[in-house]
Amino acid sequence: LQELARQIQAGGGHALVTPTDVTKPDQVAEMVQSTLERWGQVDILVSNAGQYFRRPIAQMDIATLEQSMRVNFYSQVYAVQAVLPHMLERGSGHIVLVASMDGKKALPPDGPYVIAKFALSGFGDTLRQELHGTGVYCTTVYPGRIDTPMIADIKVPNISAKISPEAVAKAIAAGIVKRKAELYLPWQVLPLYYLQVISPRLADWAVRTLHLAGWEKPQES
Repeated sequence: LQELARQIQAGGGHALVTPTDVTKPDQVAEMVQSTLERWGQVDILVSNAGQYFRRPIAQMDIATLEQSMRVNFYSQVYAVQAVLPHMLERGSGHIVLVASMDGKKALPPDGPYVIAKFALSGFGDTLRQELHGTGVYCTTVYPGRIDTPMIADIKVPNISAKISPEAVAKAIAAGIVKRKAELYLPWQVLPLYYLQVISPRLADWAVRTLHLAGWEKPQES
């Protein structure tokens, strides 16, 4: 984080680095308060906290599910609740919730992760409608596989190739400018989404046949 802040400042920008445990609402509130004290307002919130949990539901313990919900769902709720009063008071702002295609079509055995992302999808859908006419906007992002260390040990088929974080960032920036309600990327995820809407069983077949869940890479000895 410190290196990122240095690079931003070297380019003529300004950065405030605030180490925060996003599963703790009081720390999230302190982070937002620090931002308000530094710049006076929050124009855009990009809530992107996430942790990948891969476990079949039959083998899933409640502690794992609860941790997934804390990181992948509640952390984003805390962030929204911390900035929303200020945005509503000003009558402007944009909230971006980074979900996952796992929040539209489940890929087994991602049970704990899927459950949290489905909850986030519902949260974003509700929030966007409640904000109508307030001057505050909400965009929910549904990316496919992103090439980050979080899924470095997962091999995926070419049809579901990992995309770069930079591609996601550019799409989010464009989505904010266009005030998009939802973003799906890359475009290859859309057929699966539409198939799920039309026929969940057919979408299940596509997940199995195309190996969309991927394979775990063997551990190096």
